[in-house]
Amino acid sequence: MDTLGRLRRLLAAILLIGMSGTLVELLLLRHVEDTVQLVPIVLLGCGLIAVAWHARTRSAVSAKTVRILMVLFVAAGFAGVYYHFAANVEFQKETDPSLAGRALVWKALEATVPPALAPGVMLQLGLIGVAYTYKFKEEP
Repeated sequence: MDTLGRLRRLLAAILLIGMSGTLVELLLLRHVEDTVQLVPIVLLGCGLIAVAWHARTRSAVSAKTVRILMVLFVAAGFAGVYYHFAANVEFQKETDPSLAGRALVWKALEATVPPALAPGVMLQLGLIGVAYTYKFKEEP
């Protein structure tokens, strides 16, 4: 097996471990209160299936499916950071109406529930997935 093949296997393993851990964490946190909260759970489930499919078949269709899902992971990561940050800003404004500007931003970023930057893991997983399928050519 060549270096690129080994690297792809390593990236697939990292991706599968990261997606599994993140999915379990979201389920344990009961991240299912509304439709928006289900987006990462559905994406992670689909991602696990797609990466396992691609690791098994090495087909162009499975690679394209993984790539599309990973772009959706990146978008979900950005959207999640926005939603978490916005929720924290609202909470901080309710708690202390005098907060504004930089102080408000820092308070919102430092909040632990919901953690403002936690959805960034979806962005990271998406980028790993894009790297995994980068310039993929169907293998026999």
